[in-house]
Amino acid sequence: MTTHGPVLPIWSCGGCDLPWPCPTRRRELRAEYAGAPVSLALYLGGYLVQAAEDMPWAPAGALHRRFIGWTRQPPAGRKTSDGT
Repeated sequence: MTTHGPVLPIWSCGGCDLPWPCPTRRRELRAEYAGAPVSLALYLGGYLVQAAEDMPWAPAGALHRRFIGWTRQPPAGRKTSDGT
């Protein structure tokens, strides 16, 4: 069980106090949902909706990048198929 869960309603990480999902939780989620990127995006989409309700002042684009946008990017340090 991770200690890097969200602290509501401010959406900071309970383990490291960074904005949730923090880099550690992102790594954990990538491992947990390996081979199931759509499921990961749907899971995080539910959190995105909650966060948008808790933080109505936050720009929608920033919340999208924070909760879902990173799921389509390769993990840090890993190159894509085109070599970038």
